[in-house]
Amino acid sequence: MKQFIKPTVLTLLLSGSFLPVAAHAQDTDTLGIFAKERFQVRVRAIDVIARGDGTTGASSTDVKDSIVPEVDLTYRLNKNFALELIAATYNHDITAGGTDLGNAWILPPSLTLQYHFTPDQKFSPYVGAGINYSMFYGEDADEGASKLDVDGGFGWVLQAGADYWFNDHWGMNADVKYINLDVDVHVNNGAVNANNVKLDPVIAGVGVSYRF
Repeated sequence: MKQFIKPTVLTLLLSGSFLPVAAHAQDTDTLGIFAKERFQVRVRAIDVIARGDGTTGASSTDVKDSIVPEVDLTYRLNKNFALELIAATYNHDITAGGTDLGNAWILPPSLTLQYHFTPDQKFSPYVGAGINYSMFYGEDADEGASKLDVDGGFGWVLQAGADYWFNDHWGMNADVKYINLDVDVHVNNGAVNANNVKLDPVIAGVGVSYRF
């Protein structure tokens, strides 16, 4: 009887000791690297390419392409879905009827929901969609215009990109976004108005990714 009890107790103890290890291994297999690394920071150089013709009646905008830095923060909701908050600022040149009116800076923070197709692979493409609110500041009127105002507004965002990971933390990123953006432009306290001016920029960027 004693000989039967000893092996049985020993078996139970050994089985119990491996249960937490097995559970932890299962969690790790399920979440992969995202069991610990849920945050991701990207720093990119982006090219802001204006697509809209910006025409409303006799008034128009001319938005020059510009290359500027961008920073974003991504939070993994689970293995495939993530939220990305994007921040960058760049400058627009504005014309009306062929006359230079001035320029304005735009800050277009955007929040997108992403789907990552192969999050456990070195090459990890994704798509996303979300909302943007563009704020204009630092409006500077050219000669012939005493005051320039550009109203901010909401728009929607479409996104596609990919990460390539060198290791668990560092990688490279390429990303393209389309922002649907209409704004109202006012010159000389309303003497000239351009309503629903379409900017619709495409933002293409390449940069470095770090997850932690």
